Amino acid sequence: MQHLQNETLEAIAQGEALHAIMNRLCLRVEAIAPGVTCSVVTVDAQHCLQPLAGPSLPADCAAAISGVPIGPAVGSCGTAIFRGAPVGVSDIATDPLWNGVAQGCLAHGLRACWSSPINARDGRVIGSFAFYYDQPRGPNDLERQIVATCVHLCAIAIEHEEVQSRNLRLAYYDTLTGLPNRVSFNDAIMRATSAPPLDYGLMLIDIDHLKTVNDTMGHAAGDALIAAVGTRIQSVIGEATAFRIGGDEFAVLLPQSTRAVQMRMVAAAIIAAMPAVLDHEGHGIIPSVTIGAALGGEDGHDSVTLRQNADFALYHAKETKRGGYVRFKQGLRTSMTRRLQTRRDVDLALTDGRLVPYYQPVVRIDTNEIVGIEALARMRLPDGRIVSASEFQEAMLDPKVAHRITGQMLGAVATDMAAWQRAGIHFQHVGLNVTSADFEKGDLVQRIVKAMDRAGVAPKHLVIEITERVFMGGRKDGVARTIEALRERGIRVALDDFGTGFASLTHLLDFPVNIIKIDRSFIAAAQSSAKSSVIVEAMVVIANRLGMKIIAEGIETPEQAQWLQVMGCRLGQGYLYAQAMPAGIVSGLIQRFGQKADSETQAQPGPVATAA
Repeated sequence: MQHLQNETLEAIAQGEALHAIMNRLCLRVEAIAPGVTCSVVTVDAQHCLQPLAGPSLPADCAAAISGVPIGPAVGSCGTAIFRGAPVGVSDIATDPLWNGVAQGCLAHGLRACWSSPINARDGRVIGSFAFYYDQPRGPNDLERQIVATCVHLCAIAIEHEEVQSRNLRLAYYDTLTGLPNRVSFNDAIMRATSAPPLDYGLMLIDIDHLKTVNDTMGHAAGDALIAAVGTRIQSVIGEATAFRIGGDEFAVLLPQSTRAVQMRMVAAAIIAAMPAVLDHEGHGIIPSVTIGAALGGEDGHDSVTLRQNADFALYHAKETKRGGYVRFKQGLRTSMTRRLQTRRDVDLALTDGRLVPYYQPVVRIDTNEIVGIEALARMRLPDGRIVSASEFQEAMLDPKVAHRITGQMLGAVATDMAAWQRAGIHFQHVGLNVTSADFEKGDLVQRIVKAMDRAGVAPKHLVIEITERVFMGGRKDGVARTIEALRERGIRVALDDFGTGFASLTHLLDFPVNIIKIDRSFIAAAQSSAKSSVIVEAMVVIANRLGMKIIAEGIETPEQAQWLQVMGCRLGQGYLYAQAMPAGIVSGLIQRFGQKADSETQAQPGPVATAA
């Protein structure tokens, strides 16, 4: 018995398969106790019997109990597990515990069965160890000693297997969704690309607006959304495998997917599975995902390239087709690489403090007086050159970068305003452009007030400018509340590039801004295009009747200025008057050409700032 125990424990320690350990244990016991047929049965999570070992037990006997629920009268093993106590049946043919299940054993000459429960350390019954006899009888003293030892060994072996399985699941599966995790994904894609043919597709899937759900409804709601998306993806992908590889990111490997149309159909099915409302504690959440994909072989031959290309497609989809599907295309890698490099350059410039404001005057067209200034973001390169925002505009598509740029510009503008005040330079308004990321973050008002207070500048000297994309994007009520909060603090709000985006005139009633800026494209075309001329004239009339100020951008010639004045537009900016310039230079212009305090009430322009 000591040898049996040592042999079994050594096999467990060496990581031998549980099935093999239990089979060998049964054979060793049968050699020690002649006339005994040994078996080991486990119970699954559904409380059903699952044969584990029984090398000498007829196969049909084992098969007969597979998947059978335990109960008060389910042979010896099913009953022993149910009761949590040994069950000895000395005559299978007559014992009521075996009614309906005795035929198979009797047909093979098995006449009696003694089964003992296997208990885990926490008290759970995890299986049974049984002796079958070829004659009606019960166990003798030696057999009782053998069983006591074997039940203990079985408990150790089965619990060890449970721990191993649990650790394996934790290592390779996501606990929230039950899907294979990033480690599993890495293994799977390496196997898929290890040998031809590369007949598979890769999808990367991002949950849209998960952060908003977490911020507004709590992380429990976010977890419910993640779990629901994982379930919905898995339900429509057929033989493909879904993985959760990050907080809001999933991957799908499609086997034998050699055509782009197959990937597109699966992507369409995934997107179509999302819109059903998810109820979380009485709150409705509508899931949405964005998908980028790459085709094995055609879009990459190794796992690194394929994943990069799928990631490029996803990144592009999130910027241009949120809630949709984009497959990788040649040329996308180049543009995305350039964009990522631009982002790195801007990140470094922000860290080094090389994102600075330049200022362009806003003037009264009839008097050429400066009535305000517009702040424009500029990046100082390591070699000292200054580049305009158009050269790093792509980086601002990233919400984090855009949010950082606004923060650095806000601080710098407030500092310049405070310096002008200390120097006795009279200025009216300075403007600053903000992005969708600033509204989505939800802290725009607090950031502005804090920066102004720190610099000692009244918020009334600041104008916040938003583009039509910001105006129309995001949650309508959230943008409106932020605009109203800004206006309550005396901060004016301007709508930039009006007429070039998505806004309609009716939206001016929902979002009452103080200032409308006519886009430079209309000014450039107005004198040669009757339609542009009519549009500009209509804008001026509407703005005046709504009590809003209007500023014409991009004035480059005296003829344009004269024409605008005839149209009734009193304020403008452009190269005709001045280009953007550093704070030190613009302060001199304000001193020389700035509108005096006694005439401020005549214009009240509220000039604006932009990162353009």
